[in-house]
Parts: sequence; C-alpha cells; structure tokens
Amino acid sequence: MILRLLATLALLASPATADVWSFATPSKNIECWVGESFEGSDIHCTIFQKGGTPPAPRPTGCAAAWGHTFQMDERGYVSMTCENIAAQGTGAQSVAEYGVRGNFGGFSCFSSRQGLECSNLDGHGFFLSRAVQRVF
Repeated sequence: MILRLLATLALLASPATADVWSFATPSKNIECWVGESFEGSDIHCTIFQKGGTPPAPRPTGCAAAWGHTFQMDERGYVSMTCENIAAQGTGAQSVAEYGVRGNFGGFSCFSSRQGLECSNLDGHGFFLSRAVQRVF
C-alpha cells in the first residue's frame, strides 16, 4: 500500500508531459505543430511560400525569415517569430482537408482553399494564405 502511494505521488510530482502533433494543409504550404498539456496548449504554424506584406514590421535585429511563422497559446495574442525556415514542410502527421474545422486544445482551425484560419479561446488568431497573412 505504501509503495503504491509513493508511486502515485512520484507520478504527480513529475513534470507535465505534452502531446505534440502536426498537420498540414493539402497544398503542404502551411504546416502547424500543436502542443497540448495539463498546463495549456499552443500552436505554431509556418507558411512556406507567401506574398504580401507581413502583418507586423520586422523587428530590429531579425536577419532571418520574417512573416512566415505564427505562434499562439490557447489564451492571449498571436506572436510572430524570426527564424530560418525550410523551403517546404518537414512532413506533418496529418492533413487538414479543405472544408474541415478542427477544435482541439483551446483552438479552432478551419482549412479552406482560401487559406488556414486558427483562433484561440480569447478570439485572437491568424489567417494564412499565399497572398495574405493576417493577425486578429
């Protein structure tokens, strides 16, 4: 009985583990990684080929790609990251077919021929397409 109690307490004291999985749009131009844990969730999406003006100015000191990678938690605002990206995706685990809405870990994403739109529990989010990248 004491050993079982100690084992249970050890599991509860260990750091929370996260489930991480990925999806891409059918064009494979947008790839997203989602992390879900007991402490919350986050989503990180990259658009590989894009045009248009990024929704935020390039930060001082950002010498890498800008306007390609968007990140948000299940609560709060969207942020963009300055990072080098591959020419194309690395091979997501699943495909978000056009016309499909996915609700997961505090997010809702809708994949369409026009682009990918994801929002969080606070109503903040982003829309990504080759022509337009928008944060709301």
